[in-house]
Amino acid sequence: MTEKSASAATKSEIVKLAMDAGFNSVKITGPEGLEKNAEYFSLFLNESRHGEMKWLEEKADRRKSPLNLWPDVKSIIMLGMNYGPKNNPLEFLEYKNSGNISVYAKGKDYHDIVKKRLKQIARHIHRQYDEQVKVFVDTAPVLEKPLAAKSGIGWQGKHTNLVSREFGSWLFIGSIFTTMEIAPDSPEKDHCGSCQSCIDICPTNAFPAPYQLDARRCISYLTIEYKGHIAEEFRRPIGNRIYGCDDCLSVCPWNKYASHTKEMLYHPRIELEHPRLDELAKLDDQSFRKIFSGSPIKRVGRDFFIRNVMIAIGNSENKSYIPLLISKLDEPNPLIRAMAVWAIKELVNVDQFNELKNKYAESDPDQDVRREWQ
Repeated sequence: MTEKSASAATKSEIVKLAMDAGFNSVKITGPEGLEKNAEYFSLFLNESRHGEMKWLEEKADRRKSPLNLWPDVKSIIMLGMNYGPKNNPLEFLEYKNSGNISVYAKGKDYHDIVKKRLKQIARHIHRQYDEQVKVFVDTAPVLEKPLAAKSGIGWQGKHTNLVSREFGSWLFIGSIFTTMEIAPDSPEKDHCGSCQSCIDICPTNAFPAPYQLDARRCISYLTIEYKGHIAEEFRRPIGNRIYGCDDCLSVCPWNKYASHTKEMLYHPRIELEHPRLDELAKLDDQSFRKIFSGSPIKRVGRDFFIRNVMIAIGNSENKSYIPLLISKLDEPNPLIRAMAVWAIKELVNVDQFNELKNKYAESDPDQDVRREWQ
């Protein structure tokens, strides 16, 4: 540390400020030492495991080192905010007539909450110590999970997500880059041991090896980031998951130490706890925007969301949805029509399917939809 290094008292003050702002874990690390993580990231890109997430390619060099993003950074304050659910999300997979939404998306958008509080802390550091600061939460080219592991907040489990001894799988991560030099904390060790529950539970086999993810097979990617026709091999495994997937997080044994978040903004909105599939399927663009205002779900867009709902209905085994599905054959978006056809095929008998096929198949202008009728 240099003469400009922050004192232990200053570090303690920053940590206390962050905890008072609602963060549950605060650790410090430096910008160096991510070379191994950069290699893993390059492998991820070279194998095209990022799918259609082209922004990961476009700023790959910046992401490989914080110094590439901001050469003046001396210290990185890593902050974790607990969003632990009250119940195990795996329980919701049994409710086939309800849409299963990932825990993080049932409350207010964490991007807005975390960033607002990061800025609050960063402003104090700038004013009090005359140091430069930049804040990041999930939207900038930063290797946040490796930095969090290096800082000591947790470690990257075999599912590639962060695991904490105190909070299990349920931490939102934010970072404050600063020109202030602060004594770093020790990295956290990997405590996964021989366990690979997260790999074994994955419905779509998205982990080609421990600590490696193929996003193209991940239900979170397929239901949120992917903007095409979801391949048939993934539709039944998706079940009732209409936005994201928490299976690999939920099954982690370290969640026995997790606690229900005290942050009310992360508590599930009542209408998103067990939303009925038939009601979701009827949302038009205006009602979709209204019900998901302030939620990250809004970003996926109404049509892609309804595409997901069609798959969940196809997995529901509920034949009362058939008239609703037939009405969706007139949707303007072929993604919705295609998944409605698949869902119908799952719920009706062969004669009923052929009758509908004769009525709708040839007149559909989209080849992917016509292919679903085959």
